[in-house]
Amino acid sequence: MTLRKIEIMDTTLRDGEQTSGVSFSAAEKLTIAKLLIEELHVDRIEIASARVSEGEFQAVKGITKWAKAHGHLDKVEILTFVDNGQSIDWMKRAGATVQNLLTKGSLNHLTHQLKKTPKQHFSEIKETIELAKKEGIVSNVYLEDWSNGMRNSEAYVFQFLDFLTKQPVARILLPDTLGILTPSETYKYFSKITTKYPNVHFDFHAHNDYDLGVANVMEGIKAGAKGLHLTVNGMGERAGNAPLASVVAVINDFFKNEVKISVKETALYSVSKLIEAFSGFGVPVNKPIVGENVFTQTAGIHADGDNKNNLYFNDLMPNRFGRKRKYALGKTSGKANIEKNLQELGLELNNEDLKKVTQRIIELGDKKELVSKEDLPYIISDVLHSNLYEERITIESYVLTHSKGLKPSTTVAVKIDGELYEEHAQGDGQFDAFMNALHKLYTKKEMVLPKLVDYAVRIPPGSTSDALCETIITWKTDEKRFITRGLDSDQTVSAIKATKKMLNI
Repeated sequence: MTLRKIEIMDTTLRDGEQTSGVSFSAAEKLTIAKLLIEELHVDRIEIASARVSEGEFQAVKGITKWAKAHGHLDKVEILTFVDNGQSIDWMKRAGATVQNLLTKGSLNHLTHQLKKTPKQHFSEIKETIELAKKEGIVSNVYLEDWSNGMRNSEAYVFQFLDFLTKQPVARILLPDTLGILTPSETYKYFSKITTKYPNVHFDFHAHNDYDLGVANVMEGIKAGAKGLHLTVNGMGERAGNAPLASVVAVINDFFKNEVKISVKETALYSVSKLIEAFSGFGVPVNKPIVGENVFTQTAGIHADGDNKNNLYFNDLMPNRFGRKRKYALGKTSGKANIEKNLQELGLELNNEDLKKVTQRIIELGDKKELVSKEDLPYIISDVLHSNLYEERITIESYVLTHSKGLKPSTTVAVKIDGELYEEHAQGDGQFDAFMNALHKLYTKKEMVLPKLVDYAVRIPPGSTSDALCETIITWKTDEKRFITRGLDSDQTVSAIKATKKMLNI
């Protein structure tokens, strides 16, 4: 069976750049254009609006120069306007050869914004298309506000389409400009049009104002759309456009017996991350396909099920998108999650130690939602070392204060062989104040504290400011030197935990 080819037109560089606060530099636009065409294999890219700025002009020149040299110039499109040929002239100077002409797809826009009749509007469009053809420029035509046009002025839309289908136009682009369509409306309106004009190429351009962008795209495909307009990470004005990654996955999984696309799934994530970096537009961690958490199992029962015939897998396997499944460590993770992470680190624990490590992770999870795989060696080290001594001394409570212009201070309560002692001291830092308070307390008890001779703090490579800290302290007595370790998401607390171990050793 022959599959129907659907063109994917990415408009991240034009419509996506209308995301509030986003502006790509010329160099970034060129890099993104190369990735979209040569890495993702999209069929077309819409890169700019004509006559916006000198910077936009230079960016377009850079892209068209590269595209022409690599045989991609026919894939590069510019949004243009019915403006007596000014946009056509701009395109010629920029080296572009495909225009997406913006016209009025609803009678409401035509009447109240342009204040023109359909006859006047069509006449000016015809002149623009003829001029473009004369200059060797291919014309596609946008029917702006088409969705409201179909709701409120359907007769005008079909009058317009009757006119357009007789013009030298390659594609007619039908945008849900304000994101107002429901899936049932999308199918209904698109079907009416494709039934009446079966040989015309219609693109669908969905917005996501009601979070229905992907659902509407699905209905557009069912109704015969031959092209789709999408953006990386769903960027775009207001709530954004239909997101490229989600639509690609939907097509490949739910329309694989009907249509085909050229987009390379394995490149979706890497391109998403690059555009996130260039734009500063953060991708939600739970965004399908490209979000950081969407291939992470958190509940221990899910990890256990994955070990038993992949009970919690669906068709969205991470390797399809150049990603890996992760197993989160936290208070809801069980031994199965921990074992999965240990396997990746090449570590193995016996059942008894695994139970201890699991319990420690649950405790940490109450303070820190997720523990990373890189934290595991520190946790294991902390747990196993903590079992080497009998705990006679406990630090029951402490208050650490640090104020600008005042010396840090600590009040600490320590229980020694069941008896509680309290002391207060100042120091050059919070931990120094803590040690000074301990020293005063031990002096009163005629006990001697070991001398601190080395102090090191480390966090897992690549971690952020909320990472678990491991504090490693070297102590010295008259007889020996020894090391204790403490682990906590707070650096001072991790040092106090290491000190508590020293007190018991």
